[in-house]
Amino acid sequence: MTDSQLVQLKDTTANPAPLGLLGFGMTTVLLNVHNVGWIPLGSMILAMGIFYGGLAQLIAGIMEWKKGNTFGTVAFTSYGMFWLSLVALLVLPKLGWADAQNAAGMGAYMLMWGVFTLCLFVGTLHASIATRVVFGTLTVLFFLLAAAEFTGALALTRCAGIVGLVCGASAIYTAIAEVLNETYGRTVLPLGGH
Repeated sequence: MTDSQLVQLKDTTANPAPLGLLGFGMTTVLLNVHNVGWIPLGSMILAMGIFYGGLAQLIAGIMEWKKGNTFGTVAFTSYGMFWLSLVALLVLPKLGWADAQNAAGMGAYMLMWGVFTLCLFVGTLHASIATRVVFGTLTVLFFLLAAAEFTGALALTRCAGIVGLVCGASAIYTAIAEVLNETYGRTVLPLGGH
């Protein structure tokens, strides 16, 4: 008989969630500044969609996989791909590589993302209040955007823009809270109980 030793590995890698939340939150705020009608849809929003909303979230999702966090992996990787696919939907027709998607197709796209987000929202019911707010408002945002596409009602797009500003701001808050709370080793910005 041999003696066995218990070997425990300590994960010393950084928390990737703030990166993913900031990529999502800042890009969401900027797109919804457009949706409320304050700025046109231009290269700044598209670039944020590719690089910060898209690639930074994709990287955060891969980092969450390395940490063994299935929820973070699925959420950040999926929403990173959402941003990349949304930019592709907007840019491919301008390049002449594909026909522009009609409103019904865009409505279906937003509806599917709403259903997906609703499923993830259920997964946040054991998480912090801040995380629940991010996913709850995002669920409402996608369903409003789907309804706006299906009906062509500009008022729904504007309403979605307001919800999107709240959603994006809540993601930014959650990310900054996680960074500051970790940096100071105490609660600087509360996230709400689990």
